[in-house]
Amino acid sequence: MTDVLLVAHHDRKEAAFLAQLASRWLAAHGHSAWMTPEDAEPLHLVEMVSERKPSSAGLVISLGGDGTMLRAVKMVEGAAVPIIGVNVGLLGYLTEVEAPALTSALERWASGPGVGGWHIEERMMLEARVRRRATSSGGHESWTALNEAVLEKQESGHTVRLLVRIDGEVFTSYAADGLIIATPTGSTAYSLSARGPVVSPKHRALLLTPVSPHMLFDRSLVLDPDERVEVEVLGHRPATLSIDGQTAASLAEGDVLSVGRAPVVARFVRFGESRFHQILKTKFGLSDR
Repeated sequence: MTDVLLVAHHDRKEAAFLAQLASRWLAAHGHSAWMTPEDAEPLHLVEMVSERKPSSAGLVISLGGDGTMLRAVKMVEGAAVPIIGVNVGLLGYLTEVEAPALTSALERWASGPGVGGWHIEERMMLEARVRRRATSSGGHESWTALNEAVLEKQESGHTVRLLVRIDGEVFTSYAADGLIIATPTGSTAYSLSARGPVVSPKHRALLLTPVSPHMLFDRSLVLDPDERVEVEVLGHRPATLSIDGQTAASLAEGDVLSVGRAPVVARFVRFGESRFHQILKTKFGLSDR
């Protein structure tokens, strides 16, 4: 028996229907499904609530879009829990299964990786740590990210000044709206809108992309995954740190954000050969000629 955590989009009625469908199918096949209170209550599925830790699940099923997938990855806290992404709504980069195919996907998963023809795809993640200039404890605040860590200005109409070090050596300082440090998975998220490169998620790399820099050098850097990037806030203007689109902290002058490859990965269940370029082609409506 497998304990299956269901993570669902809070504002989509179809997500509630799919959660109930998955729960019934899993129960009929000797498995159990549950939800956290934060997910169950908005969808009026309180009968499925459990207080157990998401990281204890044997499988996670994400019912939503890429945002729900990011939340599912965050919830398992780096544990080696596979995630099946079911797309509810617009085309997503991370989801694997369209909503009408949920039952058949569960059947294939239950058959095992050999018979069911599925495999686990591992995605690189980031570890982000903040070191405060003035701290008595000497401790660090830390997060993991699948897409990106972003330092951005807080004040409209002003830039923020950020000094970048790579492996301890000064690279340059930026006057910009912000800096994005992304994984290959995150190359099609915020980094792409800032004109960063599109990188296959099979790669392992760090992408450093400035946001609206007020300087001649405005290019992204593609770094080795084992290089570590440090970003220090200069001047009196603070910066906001966001992790996968969620506000995490405020950094003041002298505070340092340190980002490198995380020791954990995200694990996605894939039911066929991964064709990232075809997803990209569909997303942007690219023609064959």
